[in-house]
Amino acid sequence: MPKERFEDALSKLEKIVAKLEEGDVLLEESLKLFEEGIRLSRLCNQKLDEAEKKVEILLKNKEGVLKPQPFVPSMSSGQVPSVNSGQVQSAGSRENVSEEEE
Repeated sequence: MPKERFEDALSKLEKIVAKLEEGDVLLEESLKLFEEGIRLSRLCNQKLDEAEKKVEILLKNKEGVLKPQPFVPSMSSGQVPSVNSGQVQSAGSRENVSEEEE
């Protein structure tokens, strides 16, 4: 089974929540939906944790400039690290932002 994407899992979770909120679902089906919702919630949480770790890898060097570091994914994720060639800037620096982004 291919790995489920965060966006797909979140979309499914939103549909489950909406269906459960309607209130006209039988108890057995509600329990199955709830169980699937918990699974999807945990998957989304895991994906967010992995994304947070990737962001935290950006460390400041001696000059206070953010410096990207290689990311080694957890054994459970099975993902291959990707390299982003884009520039990283601190929150206070807006030098490399185009007019379209402002």
